[in-house]
Amino acid sequence: MLKSARADFTGSYSVVRDYLQRFRRMPADTTPPPRPPGVRKGTGWITRNPDHVSDDDRQKLKAILARCPELEATTGRVRSFAAMMAIRSADRLPAWITAARADQSHGLRAFADGLMTEFDAVALGLSTEWSSGCVEGRVTDIKMLKRQMAGRAGLPLLRKRVLLVAADRRQHRATAATAS
Repeated sequence: MLKSARADFTGSYSVVRDYLQRFRRMPADTTPPPRPPGVRKGTGWITRNPDHVSDDDRQKLKAILARCPELEATTGRVRSFAAMMAIRSADRLPAWITAARADQSHGLRAFADGLMTEFDAVALGLSTEWSSGCVEGRVTDIKMLKRQMAGRAGLPLLRKRVLLVAADRRQHRATAATAS
């Protein structure tokens, strides 16, 4: 039967720490390098309009992309898709899907496959100025309220809260319209 290593060692934590300190590459008094940006931050830099990214963030993204060619390819595809959405150009969609499905160096193949299965709806969404975004926002609000109130109150209170949220949205929209 094996003995526990802990039972055999009679020293303290500080003895081990002091012994291992000499094997570390970096001197103890040196400050560690800054942490790399998180996934969410990097994704934000990639998906945001390049004109709205600060110079500091742009340099950080450039450094990341220089180290990862796959991410650089993905960034190009994401930005070309965003440009296609901005100008509502459905005629570019088949070429974009074909290129995204053919390129194995990024993770957009599954996304492109999904676009292909719903091609008619996506093409219509890219070619018309009408959007269901307002309706989707309301549906999201209702689902959130329903989850918050699950098992706590009945339909009258849920109805009142839904109407209050809708009124609050209208008020914010009116305020934003007068401000601009």
